[in-house]
Amino acid sequence: MPTFFTHADRVLFQGDSITDWGRDRQDPLSLGHGWVAIAAALAGARRPDLGLTFLNRGVGGDTAAMVRDRWERDTLALEPTVISLLVGVNDTWRRYDSGQPTSTREFEEHYRAMLDSARERLDVRFVLVEPFLLPLTPEQEAWREDLDPRIAVVRSLAQEYGTSLLAADLLFAEAIEAAGAAHWTTDGVHLTAAGNGLLAEAWLDELGMPA
Repeated sequence: MPTFFTHADRVLFQGDSITDWGRDRQDPLSLGHGWVAIAAALAGARRPDLGLTFLNRGVGGDTAAMVRDRWERDTLALEPTVISLLVGVNDTWRRYDSGQPTSTREFEEHYRAMLDSARERLDVRFVLVEPFLLPLTPEQEAWREDLDPRIAVVRSLAQEYGTSLLAADLLFAEAIEAAGAAHWTTDGVHLTAAGNGLLAEAWLDELGMPA
C-alpha cells in the first residue's frame, strides 16, 4: 500500500504537552508515553521495511511562539525529513487561565515562520495536526471562540503549503458522539489512554499506514 513515508525517513514530532507526554529530556531518543510513542511503535510494527527513525521534541506548556523560539535547536538542527507539528491549544488556554492572549494573526505569523524556515533549510515534508478541544465544562465551551480561528489557520496553511493535515478536532468531535468527552480526555485538552490511541491511529491512517 502506498504510504507518505520513504525509506529511512527521520520523523520529528514537535509541539506542546500533548506531544511531550512524559518524555525523558535527558534521553534524545525518548518518545514519551502518549500518542507519539504509540504511533512510532505501530509504524515500526506495520512497516519494518521502511527503517524509520522517530524523535520527539514536544515541550509541555508551549505556545506557537515558544515552539518558534526553540525551532532552530529542536527542529532544524535535527535535520528531519518529516515534521509532525501540533501546537495551538496553549495559545488559547493562556488567554483564559493567565490573561495572556495571542491574536490569530500572531499565531499564523509564528506558524508560517516555522514552516518557511524548515522549507528553506531542509528537504522536508510536513504533517500538520490541528489543535483540538474536548470541552468538559461550560467554561471550556467558551474557548471555542478563541480556538476555532486557530484551527482554521492550520487548515488554511496545510492547503497553501500542500502538506498533510490531520483534522484532529473533527476526529474528537466525532469520537465524543460515540463515547463522551471523558472517555478521551482528562481535562478537555490532555488525552486518556484511549484518546492517545485514537490520535495515533488517525495519524497513521492519514499517512497511509492503517492497521
